[in-house]
Amino acid sequence: MASTSVNKNGATQNLMEKAPWSDEQGIAMKVYDGLLLFLEVLILIVKMNITWLFSIYQFFVPCEPKSVEGEVILITGAGHGMGREVALRFGRLGGTIICVDINATGNQETVEMIKADKGKAFRYECDVTDREAVNNMAEKLRREVGEVTMLINNAGIMPCKPIMEHNEVDIKRVFDINIIAHLWLIQAFLPNMMERNHGHIVAMSSMAGVLGLRNLVPYCATKFAVRGMMESLHEELREDPRDFSGIKFTVICPYIVDTGLCKNPRIKFPSMMKIVSPQEAADNIVDAVRRNYHEITIPSSLYYVNMICRAMPYKVPIHLKDFLDSGLEPQS
Repeated sequence: MASTSVNKNGATQNLMEKAPWSDEQGIAMKVYDGLLLFLEVLILIVKMNITWLFSIYQFFVPCEPKSVEGEVILITGAGHGMGREVALRFGRLGGTIICVDINATGNQETVEMIKADKGKAFRYECDVTDREAVNNMAEKLRREVGEVTMLINNAGIMPCKPIMEHNEVDIKRVFDINIIAHLWLIQAFLPNMMERNHGHIVAMSSMAGVLGLRNLVPYCATKFAVRGMMESLHEELREDPRDFSGIKFTVICPYIVDTGLCKNPRIKFPSMMKIVSPQEAADNIVDAVRRNYHEITIPSSLYYVNMICRAMPYKVPIHLKDFLDSGLEPQS
């Protein structure tokens, strides 16, 4: 800080002239800061390229599937369709399967099928849109089975009709089941995963969560939301100063799956864009979870087609979409 004195006229005088080396020091600091920024950018480029090359390597040489033996795997919507098929496959791999569904009959059938396959399974009926019911189920589970280490949010509905034909109840229900229930289940089971730094959360999105389709406006909104929820949840744990690297996340984006939800599919090229069977979808889901993939589409080719199309001007992929002419007609 420069010293000052007051002269006989009351004016202040600077007693210390500006140091001759201060300008040089400022220039040196700017050069130093510039070098640091250059090094940071260089390191960033190296990291990004190494990660890119490693990803290419993993594409051709996938990592070995992890064992799920001994894992406690909770699957919602386990009473039929993809949920049942996934439950059967994880049961054969040695996981303890917790079948959750609001349909007691279908849920019990899945449990019996797993046990007939020499697997270990339990059933719990629960309305996953009811937060209190989810928390009560979680407490009961801990007492009777143990802590859930893998959560597969599979339950969902798909009303198919123009947006103006949906009433308030329809819209609230699709959001409650397809996205809000995910949050209640995550809040119920994630804390223990964080304590142990071990777990896996799987969320069922859809290709309708990657691109918008007519007659599915509320459904598409929920499936886009699932992807955003999982991405932000991953970032929340990744950026936490504590180590949560042992918790994995996988988003599944299937094309049309023959589970009974798709009542009136419209497919211009059936040989190219065939409807996926629940068995084929389940094989892909289980493989993705065991390899800790962050996101997959079913079939896998759609993932790369979408990535390429997203890099194009907005109207360009619209032509491809119109050419393929696939989607769902309104339910009668």
